[in-house]
Amino acid sequence: MTKTAVVILNWNGKEWLRQFLPSVTQYSLSVAEVWVADNASTDGSVEWLKENYPSVRILCLEKNWGFAGGYNRALEKIQATYYVLLNSDVEVTKDWIQPIIRYLDEHPSVGAMQPKIRSYYQPEMFEYAGAAGGFMDKWGYMFCRGRIFSETEADTGQYDDITDIFWASGAALFVRADLFKQAGALDEDLFAHMEEIDLCWRIQHLGYRIVYHPDSCVYHVGGGTLSMGSPMKTYLNFRNNLILITKNRYGSFLFFIITGRLILDGIAAFSFLKKKNGWQQLAAIFKAHISFYRQLPATLRKRKHQKKKNSNCIYKGSIVYDFYVRGLKEFRLLESKFTQTETRNT
Repeated sequence: MTKTAVVILNWNGKEWLRQFLPSVTQYSLSVAEVWVADNASTDGSVEWLKENYPSVRILCLEKNWGFAGGYNRALEKIQATYYVLLNSDVEVTKDWIQPIIRYLDEHPSVGAMQPKIRSYYQPEMFEYAGAAGGFMDKWGYMFCRGRIFSETEADTGQYDDITDIFWASGAALFVRADLFKQAGALDEDLFAHMEEIDLCWRIQHLGYRIVYHPDSCVYHVGGGTLSMGSPMKTYLNFRNNLILITKNRYGSFLFFIITGRLILDGIAAFSFLKKKNGWQQLAAIFKAHISFYRQLPATLRKRKHQKKKNSNCIYKGSIVYDFYVRGLKEFRLLESKFTQTETRNT
């Protein structure tokens, strides 16, 4: 059994592999196995890999299972101490693996981690999907150190501390293999988007921490499968966010959160009308809520099986209010609403 397995899930992403696999093999093969799990691609990805990267291990799946299903089936067959779930549109850097694996070795209370994630096209900026670690407000809205909604910050070293976070990005997710399985793996009902947040929440229920480490840095394109303006992406994000809140948030306050989200998501839906393909975006949010209610019985059954534990790093305020009304566009301006234990630097 290998210690570290870097696993890239691919679906018709030969061009992404052609562009980014060179950095992954250059900076990973000396310390880890590199795998490509293929979701039944039809673009010749597998043939290209066999011809050009014999050092990369290939695992072929019989159909496109999505992000969650694809990874679940692949990781069942890969034996390792640590898994690294890496998007195919990520460029890694020298020694990107070592600091995080070393930290996991030294801190058994940590279940999952992520590196610093910068934008591939704007290297001085944090990238949308993860930045310097993910958080959630009390209403279930997700944001990051270095990115709130669509606003990203330049990386000036302001988040160069090792710190606890609420969720680690699926763009480059390090997780203990045994804990991945103990937590129940990725929820395939989500198909794609936010499944790593759901996993991190469940890992915290088991009593483990999620941590960001700035000494590891990667560059992410983002939107490699679904672009930022895609109605499908909007649908998945809104639906999945409601599902994971219902599964994982405990206490009577849940009813008020879902009620509040009806109002807030409605406002968000109509705000999309000012943008390109606004009606499609509005329809996507409406469809997300309908799908959520249809799946509610199944989601509530999952909730019963969750071991509930206080989750750290939940923002006590409303990120929607603070961003749009108070004009707080940077994470550093929010930190007063975190408790001491929830922003622990280690």
